[in-house]
Amino acid sequence: MHQKNFGSFLTSIEEKERVYHSELIRHGVNYEEAVQAAKIIASEKPNELLTPEETELVKEVCTAWLLKHKSYKHLNPLLMKFKQVE
Repeated sequence: MHQKNFGSFLTSIEEKERVYHSELIRHGVNYEEAVQAAKIIASEKPNELLTPEETELVKEVCTAWLLKHKSYKHLNPLLMKFKQVE
């Protein structure tokens, strides 16, 4: 099993894939694209070793994630205020 330093503890490439995949799915990224992108990101391959298709997929998926994540971060405080008013 491959071990990499992920934050303050060691984790396997497979575990990192699961974490990335879960985060991508949670913010609305297409399931199959999330699987592929999570594998690429978790592999930690240098950018120059990625194919143009891999690079494009990761850019698209990460952009989609970022847009959804920003929207969630913006809406979450508003929802909390709304719940306090009720």
